Amino acid sequence: MNKFAVATEVLKKALGEEAVRTDAEALFAASFDNTKLSFLPEAVVFPQDEAAIATLLKLANEHEVPVTVRGAGSGTTGAAAPVCGGWVLDLSRWTQCEIDADAGLAIVGPGVVTQAISDAARPHGLFYPPDPASVKYCTIGGNIATNAGGLRAAKYGVTRDYVVALEGFLPTGEKVRWGANVKKFVSGYNLRDLWVGAEGTLGIVTRASLRLAPVPEARHTFLCMFADDASGLRAAQALLRERINPSVLEFMDALSVRCALEEKGETISGIEAGDAVLLVEADGSRGELAAAIGKIRAWAERYARAFRETDLPDEAEKLWEIRRACSPAMFRLADSKLNEDIVVPIESYLPLFEAMRAVTRETGLQTPIFGHAADGNFHVHIMYNRGNAEERALAQEAIFRVMKAVVELGGVITGEHGIGLAKSPFLALQHTPAEIAAMKAVKKALDPKNILGRGKIFESFDVWKHTPVSVRLPWEHKKS
Repeated sequence: MNKFAVATEVLKKALGEEAVRTDAEALFAASFDNTKLSFLPEAVVFPQDEAAIATLLKLANEHEVPVTVRGAGSGTTGAAAPVCGGWVLDLSRWTQCEIDADAGLAIVGPGVVTQAISDAARPHGLFYPPDPASVKYCTIGGNIATNAGGLRAAKYGVTRDYVVALEGFLPTGEKVRWGANVKKFVSGYNLRDLWVGAEGTLGIVTRASLRLAPVPEARHTFLCMFADDASGLRAAQALLRERINPSVLEFMDALSVRCALEEKGETISGIEAGDAVLLVEADGSRGELAAAIGKIRAWAERYARAFRETDLPDEAEKLWEIRRACSPAMFRLADSKLNEDIVVPIESYLPLFEAMRAVTRETGLQTPIFGHAADGNFHVHIMYNRGNAEERALAQEAIFRVMKAVVELGGVITGEHGIGLAKSPFLALQHTPAEIAAMKAVKKALDPKNILGRGKIFESFDVWKHTPVSVRLPWEHKKS
């Protein structure tokens, strides 16, 4: 019996058999996230209360068992995969959600689905603005762990902008609270923001207070078509330079659009093969919106080959159809893809696309691109057939080239997915040895026995040596 197994027996006695599962079905289900790289843990723990979490962490430190925190498992970098075994702490059942309408806050558990927060707040005229593409199935705990943004991030900000206070546990098992449900708080170091984006490696969130925003009175949607990618990118830059702040500015390159049209087998909203597309939305009060609509319409008339617009929700959903079709349609190009959520400054939009097209010319691998043009957070893809050894090697080489180019362009290797396992080889491209040493020092101070997220972020992991498991995840038919 290995030492983790011995510790697991102690954990069962402390928490009860019903809270600690070691059956094959539970272990496999908790062994991977959206990367589908599977590593079996020794046990999956479903804590009933905070006392159970404190006990688990104290035993983990005593027996030096790694702990991986998990919500929905929708992360895309392997942060929720227990690469070092040990225990998976599953918080997906912690779904409490209380709306304090007077304070404009949502008090939530880490397992609540992000969309559910807005659903609960809407009767009070409020909503939760961060909206990652996985908003209908990802959990707020995971959003906090990766500082998730989404389609509306340029106008409304990212998760960190809405976290007022966090409660939870240090890796050593002590209960802490960072911040309070007040509008101003500057007592001591801001460890609340340190937890946001730390990918569950510096502490465990059990309760979060989130700022809500008033529901916009109205919205207006534009679907704009351009003759080529460069025209669409220049138009996006022009819109931003005119100080128009749309709630959504989504770019889809001509290759992504072509795949979507072929997949649907029909014309979508008047889009033609070869078009690049910008999906633009503005929202706010009707007075604010009227001014914005006029400016966006004038911009579209100047830059777009053609455009459509509407303020009717049902018609807007039809305009969104092309965006939702892009991601799944890419598999028409190859059976596997590398999807990287990089960020570049506005002046680097065209150089980024030139770098991606150079990859295609030199490797033969297709590189469709779409994403959030309002803040430079593009999703760049390298399509390849995993069973083809030559293509697999080319894709591995290409992704390093892309990440190096992103950093050289003044960008960032990840905007909202985090580092986890998949991006750990690129960390040294982004950060100096001194910066990495400072991060490690923080980790060591808060987690001296390296309990949480062991094997993630700082230890380079070779994803190419691992074959993804063949499973269909619950949300895959909903991808957009």
